Amino acid sequence: MEGDVNLALDEVLGEAEDAAPVESVDVVARNLEKRFSATEVSFWFVDMLGREAVRLPRAGTASQARGAAERIGLAGSVFDRVLRSQRLRQEDVEGGCRLVAPVTNRGDCIGVLDLVVPSADEKVREAVGQAAHALAYIVVTDRRFTDLYHWGRRTTRMSLAAEIQHQLLPSASCCEGAHFTLAGGLAPADDIGGDTYDYALDQDTLHLSITDAMGHDTASALLATLTVNALRGARRAGHSILDQADAAHRALRDHARGTTTGQLLRIRLDSGVCELVNAGHPWPLLVRGGRVEELPIKVNLPFGVPAPVTYGVQHLRLEPGDRLVLITDGMRERSAAAVDLLALIADTRDEHPREVVRALTAAVLAACRASLADDATTLVLDWHGSRTGQRRTNGGSNT
Repeated sequence: MEGDVNLALDEVLGEAEDAAPVESVDVVARNLEKRFSATEVSFWFVDMLGREAVRLPRAGTASQARGAAERIGLAGSVFDRVLRSQRLRQEDVEGGCRLVAPVTNRGDCIGVLDLVVPSADEKVREAVGQAAHALAYIVVTDRRFTDLYHWGRRTTRMSLAAEIQHQLLPSASCCEGAHFTLAGGLAPADDIGGDTYDYALDQDTLHLSITDAMGHDTASALLATLTVNALRGARRAGHSILDQADAAHRALRDHARGTTTGQLLRIRLDSGVCELVNAGHPWPLLVRGGRVEELPIKVNLPFGVPAPVTYGVQHLRLEPGDRLVLITDGMRERSAAAVDLLALIADTRDEHPREVVRALTAAVLAACRASLADDATTLVLDWHGSRTGQRRTNGGSNT
């Protein structure tokens, strides 16, 4: 059975590579239709805010016009349950069985595969699950070549500032690895506030950053652009975390009028030793042994201040089971201050980082009645300390 599934996967991936980028999703649908007499095969995206599912139309159909995509609310839906559990769900429907499978790549929830088959035994369920997994890789690969997967996720109009800000974020909001699991989320203000988060993984190091540019709208988006790209350029050149901070400071000082707060982390995978630079940013929050506490680290001046600045590197050691939560001040300012973040982080200590981000963001949005005065951004890191070379999935098992 395993050989049959793998052979079919090879066939699907080969056909997807031969198809146009806008048609590769249809390859998966046709394969399932042919192999299992599947009907009503659909791929549903999770929208950018994680509130709705958007059905991607089949290539060449009239409904493929922009703005015509079908949308449903995620809250309380079968899609939401599948995405939270990361498990295939089966329901009896008229004419057969409905199967809904998560389309996820390294913990990043892209959407769900939804179809109806005449009957579903273990072989069919495994094949559908594998097809959904292959679909995740197909989408991640092909979205480089077309805007189809980008406009499909947009359920609201994006301003110029929002477009700039979105392009500064990692293409995946979640990542699962052998040593860690992390997830980030940004709830934009009504008038974009310049928040970003970023991460990158080397062979022996995990890099994290969270930044908050001064001001709003395109002015803050442009400050954020300088900050993020200065940090990425220094990081990709192999420079130290201190050099990265200096690069961001120089970029703003030389090319802009404004400042950005930020927090940079560089974590050794083999030891959990973390180097940290804080540039005027809120303290990190550490969950260890069931306790949640702020880490009262030294705070340096923000990037770009018109004065001589010396950034200092601080150290901490992460232990297996630790959770580190990084936030921007939008998570605590004005109406958002009504949310007891420490209590909520404690209450969600057993949840996947992806769900922690959702819970914190939802609480702040509710406190602000869905109208944020400033961007609210969260980055959650779970440190496993595993040396097995295998990543940990949402259920805590290794794959």
